[in-house]
Amino acid sequence: MLHNMVPAKMFLTKGVGRHKYQLKSFEDALRQAGVAQQNLVQVSSILPPNCKIVKREKGIEMLQPGAISFCVLARCDTNEHGRLIASSVGVAVPRNKNKWGYLSEVHGHGMNKKEAEDMAEDLAAGMLGTTLGIELDPDLAWSEKEQAYKSSKLFVKTTNITQTAQGQKGLWTTTVALAVFIFE
Repeated sequence: MLHNMVPAKMFLTKGVGRHKYQLKSFEDALRQAGVAQQNLVQVSSILPPNCKIVKREKGIEMLQPGAISFCVLARCDTNEHGRLIASSVGVAVPRNKNKWGYLSEVHGHGMNKKEAEDMAEDLAAGMLGTTLGIELDPDLAWSEKEQAYKSSKLFVKTTNITQTAQGQKGLWTTTVALAVFIFE
């Protein structure tokens, strides 16, 4: 019954891979993230109502090799030596568990870990804020927006998972960050 596929749980994970071939670099990043044995299907940005966020280890244990696994995936690749890359998934959870939250993906070149983390959380929070009727100046710094969201009492939390890396000579470097959904 496709119309009833609502994930009950979700976990966050990340990884980095390096290889002379781009595809193998991506596979190595997924392996480090613990999800290389899954058939991943990318979905957009909704954290379902009442979806419990579990620890990475618990989530990976619940996966069945070869299964189709739905995820929000951020991926960045480079074959340039010294090039900084970042992949981040941001999460915004509403206080009311019967409402949906938001997930965001950030894929960036030349972006450090803090910049990617802030952007991912800012995007997820902004999407959730809009649905809850909170409109903030987009030019405000994330730290200022974060305080406004928290003081609204409509948010429980924002968080992220972020992987950064620098390209190495002669190799592809791939970063991934994922929110992986689990059905019961």
